[in-house]
Amino acid sequence: MVAIIDYDAGNIKSVQKAIEKLGGQACLSRDAKTLLEADHVILPGVGSFGEAMEKLKKYGLLPIITQIIERKIPFLGICLGMQLLFEESDESPGVKGLSILAGKVKRIPTKDKLKIPHIGWNSLDFPRQGRLFRGIKEEAYVYFVHSYYLQAKKEDIVVATTEYGRQLHVAVEAGNIFACQFHPEKSGEIGLSILKNFIEIERGDN
Repeated sequence: MVAIIDYDAGNIKSVQKAIEKLGGQACLSRDAKTLLEADHVILPGVGSFGEAMEKLKKYGLLPIITQIIERKIPFLGICLGMQLLFEESDESPGVKGLSILAGKVKRIPTKDKLKIPHIGWNSLDFPRQGRLFRGIKEEAYVYFVHSYYLQAKKEDIVVATTEYGRQLHVAVEAGNIFACQFHPEKSGEIGLSILKNFIEIERGDN
């Protein structure tokens, strides 16, 4: 069972549909027992960093997420869900993120006439091998919708980057934690392959 954390963020049900398209079982939940007994857990989301942190607190999900990580249940953050794993974001000054991983989420600069938010397809580069991208060739295209990007403190966790005015860190892996800035559920067959790779990872498979 893949449990998708329900904290009233946008774009959650499309992730559920993508998992079900792959033949997997998926449920939306904020119940501690359900989340902690799941084989895999996904934290998706579209919206504001500060508002999302408030909702995670409101529903008592912060300690549950910590337990999921400690139990080495494969955990995937998508888009806003990726950003929340880090320490802070330019979007919500003074709001502390989950701080599970070290790094800051920064606003994409408006120089060079770049359109903000960044919406559309961009190719991926792989600075190191990642389990999410097993069998996927470099320069594969995936779909982005975001105005903020990750600057990870430790680049050895970065497994995918893209270029949008500058090099952006767009996927990370650290132990049982996986995260991507793009939307695999909206990225066609490539995205489904990424989700398939995730749900095939077993607990403790580091």
